[in-house]
Amino acid sequence: MSTIHDQAMNYVYQQVLQRLLSFFSRAERTALQLLIQRLAVAAGGMDNIGNFKVMVVQSGSRDSCYTLALLRAAQLTIAGRTPGTFQLRVATLRWNGTGQTALQNMHRSFSALFLYDDPRVELLMVDHREVLPFDHQALISEEGRDAHRINLLMIGHRRTWNQSLDLWDDAYLATAEFYGQVARWNNGVDALIGSETPRRQTLFLDGLNRAAQKAGIGSLPENHGGFEALFPLLDHLGGDYYRCFYPDDERMPWRPEGQFEACRRTSFIKINDMIVGKLEERWPLLSEFLGVQVDDLSMFQGDNEYADPLLAAHLLGLQASIAEGRTYEEGVCEFLQDTLLDMRHKQVPEPACEQLIAAFGDLSDLEQLRQQAAKQLQDAFGLSDIQVACLMFAPFIDNGAGLERFLRHCHPGMLVALPDLHRAMQGLHASEQVMKWMVDVSGLPINLIGRLYAMGPVSMAESSEASAPNAQLDDCTGLTAVDRTAEG
Repeated sequence: MSTIHDQAMNYVYQQVLQRLLSFFSRAERTALQLLIQRLAVAAGGMDNIGNFKVMVVQSGSRDSCYTLALLRAAQLTIAGRTPGTFQLRVATLRWNGTGQTALQNMHRSFSALFLYDDPRVELLMVDHREVLPFDHQALISEEGRDAHRINLLMIGHRRTWNQSLDLWDDAYLATAEFYGQVARWNNGVDALIGSETPRRQTLFLDGLNRAAQKAGIGSLPENHGGFEALFPLLDHLGGDYYRCFYPDDERMPWRPEGQFEACRRTSFIKINDMIVGKLEERWPLLSEFLGVQVDDLSMFQGDNEYADPLLAAHLLGLQASIAEGRTYEEGVCEFLQDTLLDMRHKQVPEPACEQLIAAFGDLSDLEQLRQQAAKQLQDAFGLSDIQVACLMFAPFIDNGAGLERFLRHCHPGMLVALPDLHRAMQGLHASEQVMKWMVDVSGLPINLIGRLYAMGPVSMAESSEASAPNAQLDDCTGLTAVDRTAEG
């Protein structure tokens, strides 16, 4: 019975492969053969390919779905030629920015490629530092949602008030920690497969470097190169990337505990040079076979793969109107102008540029867009506009240096309580009313506001200083150099 079942499944897999290959151009078929050769070399020869396990990260984006399809084609092609083929681990990070469209893209891709129930494939998701079987219907846990929200706020507050707010800095840190941990889970993997271009690799590592400094765990070494050195770079940052923000008893371990290899063997295999052709040439494969769909505005995501265009425009609008004395419309226009300039620099067809403009509608009446973005911020990230305004002013860091400025701009009625607010942030006695106001306005618990109070801002112009070992240690204790001098 087992033999009959195996034969039936092998027939199904070969049918899947034939249909998949029918969407490939001649150049893509050539690239597929080169990919198979590259994997064989990494495995130490085709005789060892059956013991070789690779990992690919899936986000539901067009690029990640295409990369997965290419890998599946390689896996099934090898299976048709040799007794064994490589094992494939497909992993996704559940965080607050993962929308239903992305989850459905993953599910439809996995189904089309017959990944479910294939013993050669692991489909995993990580939610709140727990490795779980992939489930496109499962909502992110409330604990995971709240942890991502708080991490986002803690990272976001570690900047000077006049620096632009990048709401997605924490996504780089969370993704990097995810890479490092899921590659070690359950006997680990031999290689991570990535199709990111050198430019995308540099942008990710720059974002990680920025976020790591804000998290107080130091910075990446200068001239860190690309993803070929990814895992040594991740090891350089330590195990828990959020260790400086939380007391020991509040840190969530990675789970299931005891199932993570202490010594990782993972390397990185780049395949960006095997992604051939233009997006419009791949679209039949993506849409007709894999069932990939895209949100209207996700087509204009730009270089920051985490930044939602609607929310990015909304944040610039809020920053202009709340912190800079300009109008909300001016901030949104600035986003549109910068995005269009970038698209035209990349020679994006003009109809796509016109589609972006049409997506934002009439800029003289932005109330609907503003309401839609505010709802998305609340639904996805659990943030109100009041909490985003607080985040923009970063009023708690550096011993509350920016608190009075924040109150004058946004909450002038609370100026009278300025001394009480400072006492609360220092851990001294303060009224319940004052503490409740701080929690409501910031979205953070009082003890974490107190940790921010003892930390200084991170300016990227000072990145070389932040990479010094002493600066890293000072950051992790939550004390600035000024604090240490005062302690004498």
